[in-house]
Amino acid sequence: MSTDVLICGAGRTPFGRSEASGRQLAVGAVNAALADAGIEWSRVRAAFGGSDSAGLADTLVAQLGLTGLPFVNVKNGCATGGSALVSAVNAIRSGMADVVLAVGFDKHPRGAFDPRPEDWGLGAEYGSDGLMVTTQFFGMKIQRYMHDHGITPRTLALVAEKAYRNGGLTPEAWRRKPVDADEILDSGMVSDPLTRYMFCSPGAGAAALVLCSPEAARTLEGTPVTLRSAAVRTRRFGSFEVFSPSIPGGPLTSVSRDASAAAFEEAGVGPGDVDVCQLQDTESGAEVMHMAECGFCEDGEQERLVASGATGIGGTLPVNTDGGCIANGEPIGASGLRQVYEIVQQLRGRAGERQVPGGPRVGFTHVYGAPGVSACTVLSR
Repeated sequence: MSTDVLICGAGRTPFGRSEASGRQLAVGAVNAALADAGIEWSRVRAAFGGSDSAGLADTLVAQLGLTGLPFVNVKNGCATGGSALVSAVNAIRSGMADVVLAVGFDKHPRGAFDPRPEDWGLGAEYGSDGLMVTTQFFGMKIQRYMHDHGITPRTLALVAEKAYRNGGLTPEAWRRKPVDADEILDSGMVSDPLTRYMFCSPGAGAAALVLCSPEAARTLEGTPVTLRSAAVRTRRFGSFEVFSPSIPGGPLTSVSRDASAAAFEEAGVGPGDVDVCQLQDTESGAEVMHMAECGFCEDGEQERLVASGATGIGGTLPVNTDGGCIANGEPIGASGLRQVYEIVQQLRGRAGERQVPGGPRVGFTHVYGAPGVSACTVLSR
């Protein structure tokens, strides 16, 4: 049996605030993906999906249809969507099913995430010291990175400026008003060196994909995109990740380096082959670090690349063409699949005003989250 997997349908909802429930948003995204593939729900043979705080994905069958298919709930932090996608890929490769759905959704209340230390294997003092507030961790991590590799605060502001600019070209984005770098720098310090407008916000939204075997894809109406690889990794000893209470001696490791390397190896291509990519940008410092961690540049080269416009839509390495998490917000379960949705549209040439010129052929996605988990994909047309 062929191990090729094709994405034949992709759908998403607007991200941001919504009167609809997370489950209602998920049903909307699933129906959009089914329509894109030109199939009915009854044609789907298996499904995988999840959210962090908006309910159980398998209960969506009450609205989608009681067809009896296997529907597995997935919960893996910010990598929930990516993990659902890996599960769907494996279902096709194993011969379990020839048409499989992956869906991610969430609806978070206003304000910062409020995780409890005991749920993450940490003592209560970790929370009382303020370290369960993820903005603190992100500030510490990028502060160290800037010191070691010569990155300036203005580079962080330019990353966010690009995100808002690209969000303005994305109808489903939450933050669609351009904001310039000076205003971003002056928007109020949250966790030095990160200011208010450098962060994404928790929100609501959903994304879904229909995956098919090559044999099934030939019978469908959608324009397929090849999913060349999908990889999920967790942190190794020596990593400096969210909710890691200390840094051990010796060389640092990175779960994003591990996941991206695995995805590239499986796909048989390298970072230099990628025409457009999506990198996790919970805040603008994350995009800077992930550029190097995923192999697109050396540590410290980001200062020049960002200033030159290389990561813009018309640049040599377009990053987060839909505005990323900064412009879209972060419904945890949906973010990884939103990234893949955007790459599918770019490779199909259907991204509208944000379309990367020249007909991109290879795309890459990367998502990262607590307590040190990353999921990456490589796609091609």
